[in-house]
Amino acid sequence: MADERKLPPHDITPEAFFVEWVPQAIERDPERRARLGSDAFALQFEIEGDGGGVFSLEVDGGRARGRSGAHEAPNLCVSVDLEIWRQLNRGEVSAPMAFLRRRVRLRGDLRLAVRLHVILG
Repeated sequence: MADERKLPPHDITPEAFFVEWVPQAIERDPERRARLGSDAFALQFEIEGDGGGVFSLEVDGGRARGRSGAHEAPNLCVSVDLEIWRQLNRGEVSAPMAFLRRRVRLRGDLRLAVRLHVILG
């Protein structure tokens, strides 16, 4: 269940989060894999600020693969500064509120934005 999911460490780097933590969390969670279904898409995360960077997640068939660097053709790009990204990970701010306050910017297929909670946990 969603309430039982393990949260990422508070001090996790964006690289470790997208390259290791998210793919492993999805792999360990059959419910989350089932909710992702057989869809295939690519996400790009642009974390702005010192310690940030650009990271990509490719989701296909209920599995995710993360890597550092830009994706050649992402379906959705998410831009956020490092401090807001950390607050989102800690649950201190909700994604909808951050979006409404223009702290998170989205480009591309916005239908995927409503699935980010399944992907990122």
